[in-house]
Amino acid sequence: MIKEQLAARDISDPRVLEAMSGVPREVFVPEDLHEVAYGDGSLPIGEGQTISQPYIVALMLQVAEISLSDRVLDVGTGSGYAAAVASRLAAHVYSIERHASLIESAQQRFVELGYRNITVRHGDGTLGWPEEAPFDAILVAAGGPEIPQVYCRQLSRGGCLVMPVGPESHQKLVRVQRRADNGFVEDDFGYVSFVPLIGEHGWSSTRARNHNR
Repeated sequence: MIKEQLAARDISDPRVLEAMSGVPREVFVPEDLHEVAYGDGSLPIGEGQTISQPYIVALMLQVAEISLSDRVLDVGTGSGYAAAVASRLAAHVYSIERHASLIESAQQRFVELGYRNITVRHGDGTLGWPEEAPFDAILVAAGGPEIPQVYCRQLSRGGCLVMPVGPESHQKLVRVQRRADNGFVEDDFGYVSFVPLIGEHGWSSTRARNHNR
């Protein structure tokens, strides 16, 4: 995975490659999918959610430019894989998920693997985590119709928001950086396909049910 899917493409940050190599991806997928855990694609994890393709996880982490002292907000815990990798790059990861069952299983994995710098929460990820803001990086693992302004407000100066934005069928991976003067710079990293971002500042749950049929 590291050599063929990441390093052979455009993942060049040695810290990201090391973090990806240090997290056992098979632990974060259902047992019957262990044999394909390192394949070049997303996999179902229950509740209509997926664990993202390894390359996409690495790309999001690379463009977020996370430092060892950073505090990271991970929206859409899912299996916990992206949060686990991010925890090897940052000081602390705050991860939020709307499905209680996924939070429970992810928390169990974190404990079993000894990841002590991850805090999880059950709730509406489109609201962010205002009590713990500001964040140096915000990673959103679901596609929204637009960039929620609440995320921009919870970014520290110099911080990065990375998320898919666009229609439910396909999105563009966007990075928004907050400058020192509180202005914002936006970059586009190409087309991606994520599950819908559900919540007050995302898609409605009704639209999500239709999307998953």
